[in-house]
Amino acid sequence: MRPLAECRLYAFVDTAYLHGRDPVEVARQLCAGGADLVQLRAKGWPKVEIQRLAERLLAVTQAHDVWLVINDHPDVARAVGAPLCHLGQEDFFDAGWTHVRQLPDVAAAETTASPLGVGLSSHAPAQAGRAVAAGAAYVAVGPVYPTPTKPGRPAVTLEYVRWAAAHLTVPWFAIGGLTLANLEAVLAAGARRICVVSAILNAPDVARACREFRRRLA
Repeated sequence: MRPLAECRLYAFVDTAYLHGRDPVEVARQLCAGGADLVQLRAKGWPKVEIQRLAERLLAVTQAHDVWLVINDHPDVARAVGAPLCHLGQEDFFDAGWTHVRQLPDVAAAETTASPLGVGLSSHAPAQAGRAVAAGAAYVAVGPVYPTPTKPGRPAVTLEYVRWAAAHLTVPWFAIGGLTLANLEAVLAAGARRICVVSAILNAPDVARACREFRRRLA
């Protein structure tokens, strides 16, 4: 896997956007299309089913040297051997944690050759600063635009992207409502790494959509 600082495209196997497709095949298409990271997001699924699917996805991402990220469940990430998990601000700071190494599943994974990294969401500069201080492996910056994946969450606008470009010292990814139509504005604001959910998963050809984002990122 390439270092996170060199990654550009962060894609998702979001069970809300599968449209009846096999999640493992979607993961293959994402990897074939050039995704550097693939996150498993399965809101509302029983944890045991998330773990079973994560095990199947990990075989795909490992074969392509792609990072697998498990959303919400560091214990699942550690159990299957995924390299990263992702948590929201409320899942981390509101739960009383101040550093990622305090998470029991992260501490346990540090005894292995491949410690578990944690990515954290952020919606404002103060939250990004807390995420960096907490030892986040990367920070998600957004939602840049309104998005159905985060209903009720106001857009942070390009101003926050510009702030991140000027101030963040860890890898960060712009996220939220990103499409091929608005990508140039996001890149012009300073983003070099992006997360894309619906614009790829709603495309008729997932791999082709990934390749087009990769081309535009280059």
